[in-house]
Amino acid sequence: MNYIDTVNWMFQQLPMYQNKGKTAFKKDLSNTLKLSKHLGYPEKGFKSIHVGGTNGKGSTSHMLASILQEAGYKVGLYTSPHLKDFRERIKINGKMVSKQFVIGFIKRNRSFFEDNKLSFFEMTVGMAFDYFARQKVDIAIIEVGLGGRLDSTNIITPELSVITNIGFDHMQFLGDTLDKIAFEKAGIIKQNIPVVIGETQLETRSVFIKKAEDSDSDIYFADQLVEEIFESDLKGSYQKHNIKTAIQSFSVLREIGYNISNSILKKGLLNVVKNTGLQGRWQILATNPKIICDTAHNKEGLTYVFDQIAKEKFNMLHIVFGVVNDKDLNSIIGLLPKNANYYFCKPNVQRGLDAKILKTFFNRNGLEGNAYSSVNEALKTAKNNANKNDLIYVGGSTFVVAEII
Repeated sequence: MNYIDTVNWMFQQLPMYQNKGKTAFKKDLSNTLKLSKHLGYPEKGFKSIHVGGTNGKGSTSHMLASILQEAGYKVGLYTSPHLKDFRERIKINGKMVSKQFVIGFIKRNRSFFEDNKLSFFEMTVGMAFDYFARQKVDIAIIEVGLGGRLDSTNIITPELSVITNIGFDHMQFLGDTLDKIAFEKAGIIKQNIPVVIGETQLETRSVFIKKAEDSDSDIYFADQLVEEIFESDLKGSYQKHNIKTAIQSFSVLREIGYNISNSILKKGLLNVVKNTGLQGRWQILATNPKIICDTAHNKEGLTYVFDQIAKEKFNMLHIVFGVVNDKDLNSIIGLLPKNANYYFCKPNVQRGLDAKILKTFFNRNGLEGNAYSSVNEALKTAKNNANKNDLIYVGGSTFVVAEII
């Protein structure tokens, strides 16, 4: 199989949460542990930082990687989902894993995957850990895929655990209250390993403190401890929380022997996109008219995005919007501005919500717009309708953004 064949096989033969939803979610780590043993326990071959949370874990992971790169470390970075190419998930110093490694890894282990019915995500985590061990990275930033306690990444013993915040997302797996979701996310807190919490929240604070106490882990709430924040090339207003989380993380890492000066920290924060290739975070795609995309897709993330849009200067607002079919539309409808032209679309994944269903729901709630056959058609129409002083925003789902960048 060539690279395209290999990736298609991975997507089609094995359940993948991003496409299929609940049927791809496994309730224990037995498969991942089996795979780890089969591969020779690659996660023991490198140091790591584990990053979880509802929103901001991707941006925070990229910030941490960028800072460590500036300090001269060879840095692995594992994140999900990807936007354009599967290999975005696995990088070293900003460079994607080679196509040959992806092909070779699947070829070497395919019969094991089939015999044990591994999920797409379990397989991909194994690939990342194997790659980082073989390439002898100094440290890897490992982003949690979903939840924490039962996530495939949760077989590592990191130098530091980081939990950005807790919000209502993936409730069908993680629970329907913030404290239940926090319990799942807190599962990445390990015995005697320090943990940084990005945002203090009344409903979740005690969950994290109890888990840290039970684990004899020092716990730090970044928003309470960090007073000065530095500038970043990631310009979304919500990034201030992630910047504080990154700063506090390095404050803790310094205590365990990482020599990272403030000047390196500042340089790393200013060069996140250049060092890591991160896309889709308050990304400006064009001017005249200004076109902005953002991967925010739940209530907490979209609140920040629409607050920031309200601060922009424009004549008319055009919103290209699509979601996945398990999205709780009632939780986000109140955030969306009424005074805007909407262009409803379905992201091109199995879980994408039909644009006509989305249009009906929005129209019923006083938001006007039409349904389009694809994300690109919706954006093209928005561009045709907009004048140079208007603003076009594209979002609602990572998969919507993936189709237009």
